[in-house]
Amino acid sequence: MRKNKRTKNKKFKISKELVLNLLKEAGHPLFMREIVHLLHTPPEMKQTVKRLVKELVSKGHVILLKGNRYGLTRQMKLVTGALIVHPDGFGFVQPDESGQPDVFIPPRKLKGAVHGDLVTARIERDSPKGPEGAVIRIIERKLKQVVGIFHTGRNLGVVIPENERLNIEVLIPNPRKYGEIDGKAVVARILHFSRTGATAEGEIVEVLGDPDDIKVQSKIVMNKYQLPHKFSKPASGQALSMPDQVRKQDLPGRKDIRDLPLVTIDGEDARDFDDAVHVKKTAKSYILTVAIADVSHYVEKNAPIDIDALERGTSVYFPDRVIPMLPEKLSNGICSLVPDQDRLAMVARIQFDHSGNVRKSTFCKAVIKSHYRFTYKKVQALLDGESKNQAEKYRHFLKIFKWMEELANLLIERRRDRGSIDFDLPESEIILGLTGELESIVHRERSMAHRIVEEFMIAANEAVARFLSDRSIPVLYRIHEPPEREKIDDLVAFLNSLGHNIKAPKKITPFWCQKILRMAEGRPEEYIVNSMLLRTMNQAVYSPENKGHFGLASPTYLHFTSPIRRYPDLVVHRVLKGNLRRVRKRPVYVTEELSAMGQDLSKKERNAMEAEREMLDRLKVRYMEDKIGQVFHGVISSITSFGIFVELKEILISGLVRLVDMADDYYEFDSSMHILRGRKTGNVYRLGQPVTLRLLSVDKARRHINFEIIQDEK
Repeated sequence: MRKNKRTKNKKFKISKELVLNLLKEAGHPLFMREIVHLLHTPPEMKQTVKRLVKELVSKGHVILLKGNRYGLTRQMKLVTGALIVHPDGFGFVQPDESGQPDVFIPPRKLKGAVHGDLVTARIERDSPKGPEGAVIRIIERKLKQVVGIFHTGRNLGVVIPENERLNIEVLIPNPRKYGEIDGKAVVARILHFSRTGATAEGEIVEVLGDPDDIKVQSKIVMNKYQLPHKFSKPASGQALSMPDQVRKQDLPGRKDIRDLPLVTIDGEDARDFDDAVHVKKTAKSYILTVAIADVSHYVEKNAPIDIDALERGTSVYFPDRVIPMLPEKLSNGICSLVPDQDRLAMVARIQFDHSGNVRKSTFCKAVIKSHYRFTYKKVQALLDGESKNQAEKYRHFLKIFKWMEELANLLIERRRDRGSIDFDLPESEIILGLTGELESIVHRERSMAHRIVEEFMIAANEAVARFLSDRSIPVLYRIHEPPEREKIDDLVAFLNSLGHNIKAPKKITPFWCQKILRMAEGRPEEYIVNSMLLRTMNQAVYSPENKGHFGLASPTYLHFTSPIRRYPDLVVHRVLKGNLRRVRKRPVYVTEELSAMGQDLSKKERNAMEAEREMLDRLKVRYMEDKIGQVFHGVISSITSFGIFVELKEILISGLVRLVDMADDYYEFDSSMHILRGRKTGNVYRLGQPVTLRLLSVDKARRHINFEIIQDEK
């Protein structure tokens, strides 16, 4: 009998799925003792089952009801997920389970929950815009620290968060012990929340400094977006042990192409150089060589530097600094393709015919030497023939640059032929003075020299993607899915409101999007049409499932060319290197691992992009604060029920013309036509319309810039 009992107990297996299925089949909430009984739990396993049920409660899959009964959240019109709070006070619960719609939460029904909390919400009604509900339980407080401005009182200080989504004040007892920090930017640790969630008690853990200092603004954004900016001790120690030069033991198995005159082409302020290029033209073909720093040789999987790099996911670029993915010893040292220094590289060599069609692609590990560090401006000057002295000095490279230009133009033409979408949207560039002060904001230059590098990087990325895809080797692709039908229908309605006669396509293709851009080219509404089409696009992400890249009209695409600053590229390098000679029996990464990694890295990329965008917005507001009363020329970029958003042509800064500041008439918003119309005058303001503006006010804290229209340019 004892033997049979041991055998039976040994076969007993418990899992989350088993408990969830039991609750589903029961059709009603159960006591803990009922769950234990219905699972036929052996006595020695009862505590294991209880711990598992409590874990499911902590994750929000199961809820503990009054009377100590446990029920399935999804069977009780309950959802569990992250709470996203809008600056205006309302929020949305994003369900953990994919496919479920977000649940709208009015401000009064947040019940003390704050932005980022893991909550359970009850769905109370289904509205035309989606489900609406109320928070009934805060499962986990995710907010551990707050970055904000400190205001001191006699016995109590308060930190007002810089994150406009946090409608909470952090109270700081005994403020005098922190010294004279009134008005300073600080980081506060949350000790506990009040019952209402409107306040929390905390302590100051770091004083960042004067919020008007650009460097302090960078620190605020770094803390707000929780960007890792200090390397761990193990990673720092490993970096110190890295070599300064290529060693003899690194060379076996590598092709020596140090005599090939590869060059780097980057911006004036670039510090890390991870790609070098060369083009040779023959009687029948162009041969493009793209050499990328072999970061994977120095950063082994699961080593301390690799762990830190994965935590970051990407380098982050602010006007005053870079938050690098890799320690400087690598990113600016042994992995940077500085001129006249031997470097290890992964090389893609692609042969094109004279029409720009790919004929052959090969890949290898190599040792290279960059023969010169060029800037975009210098290359463009040589292509334009601006200086005979410069042409003579660089005569050895001049022919190569002409071949580069020829090949790049062919590749641009080939991409356009397949439907690739090129948005013609200017970007702003922040110019800082020698001491770090904000000097000006200008249009970022995009010359033929930029296009040469862009096209060659795209070609290399596609070549590696084809090589791995043809062999069904698991890897992280860069995928960009087509826009949703609803967004395209809205775009068509908007375009027709501008006077165009456009029908929504039966099938959404890059060719159709390209046609829209060509239609607007050279017209007053070109900028806004480019902007609106861009807004319809999905965001590109990383995934092991090859779904193609809609924007590039590329059936197979990945990121290979920037392993210094993007972790997915490092993954691709490892996979490519592991499969150069033959398909490995055991893949470098399995699909499940790549899937989780792709989701994580996509989130980190979005977070970094949002941080970079906010940093630019913060500097733009500060740039405008001393220009009250000045006149600017802009274009209407968006129209709402409360006003008109405008974008300045000269410096690419956005602002708002509030309805309350439009004193010449009472204006009504027509959402179907995307216009404001004056009741008395009949004045109409529409998207893409040029306007002349006067700067009324600047609110640095909320990053708001307000204008008034002084003359419309119809």
